Amino acid sequence: MSGTGLLAGVAVLAVGTYLIRLAGPALRSRFEVSRQTAALLDRAAIVLLVAVAATGALFVGHDFIGWACPAGVVVGVIAALRRAPLVVVVILAAGVAAGLRAVGVA
Repeated sequence: MSGTGLLAGVAVLAVGTYLIRLAGPALRSRFEVSRQTAALLDRAAIVLLVAVAATGALFVGHDFIGWACPAGVVVGVIAALRRAPLVVVVILAAGVAAGLRAVGVA
């Protein structure tokens, strides 16, 4: 892909994202959403984010990434759930993944 094509793709995605972000406040007064629908949309956003994070933590392309990275993610999630500061969460997750790789766990 050429540099111009890449730049055009990024520009189209940026404009599209901006337009979607503007649509929410602009259309809020025109549509009523029930509480159940609002709750479902909130949950759907969380599920989507977890799915993207899990895919990134488990696969590189079509190949399984190995056990070190997912173990680091699990430790990071546990630390975050226990309300550790972000710096501690990142250092723990990276430390576990690096430690496991250092001892030969791929």
